[in-house]
Amino acid sequence: MGYSKILVDDPLPHVHRITMNRPEKRNPLSNELRAELFDALETADRNPDVRVTIIRGAGSCFSAGYDLSSNVAKDQPFYTPGGLGNWPRHVVEGFFRMWDMAKPIIAQVHGYCLAGGTELATACDLVYVAEDALIGYPVVRSISPPDNQFYPWIVGLRRAMELMLTGDHMTGLEAVDSGFANRAFSEAELESEVLKIAERVAMTPSDLQQINKRAVHRQMDAMGIRAALRAGTEMQQLATYTATTQAHLAELREGLNKALSKRDAAYGDYRTSNKDED
Repeated sequence: MGYSKILVDDPLPHVHRITMNRPEKRNPLSNELRAELFDALETADRNPDVRVTIIRGAGSCFSAGYDLSSNVAKDQPFYTPGGLGNWPRHVVEGFFRMWDMAKPIIAQVHGYCLAGGTELATACDLVYVAEDALIGYPVVRSISPPDNQFYPWIVGLRRAMELMLTGDHMTGLEAVDSGFANRAFSEAELESEVLKIAERVAMTPSDLQQINKRAVHRQMDAMGIRAALRAGTEMQQLATYTATTQAHLAELREGLNKALSKRDAAYGDYRTSNKDED
């Protein structure tokens, strides 16, 4: 498969790397990009020479979220039954497709990691962030809770509640403190440090490493994560019928930038701060 939205390379022996490559739009997760991403992940998972894959974003950030200018119901990268809740169910299915791959996946996060970007990062097995990364789910202010209700599982009850009720972001350092990420580095050091970690992960052969990865996930399964995240998709769908969401969706159709700026203006962050969001 020829790729137009991602780049792939092998920076070290047994280490594969995928770079989301729409820097001019802050790497929005269109279905076209997601199709290429899943194809590259599955190709690497079948390749006996690959032991670990890194996902990163080109340009100023990891990803500012899903591509709100596209029709997410069209050309999804894998089949998910239609009807109400198709999109959140599709997103959660993608999360578990990544969890169930044999080879470990590392997220290398810098700049914005928002909305769908956070969902992609949490689907990875290891997450390393720049100290000044901005990680959050501002969509809770205007549309719905996350498609993938990962917050309580990853950061715990109190931190999850604060993030859900404000839509505020965490810095990279705060993300480590909360359990969202493994470690934080300066942005200048992030790539080299992630490569060091990937090299260490790749030292363990894949026949054993896949069991190590699965052993952790089986504990999460026993605690009910699969049933809980799937139940959460119905909450997300329900939220889209609120008057607030319907009004915001109408504003998005009239102009994406204006609607998102209006959403964040009272909070003074994201695109209404010194940095802007796609």
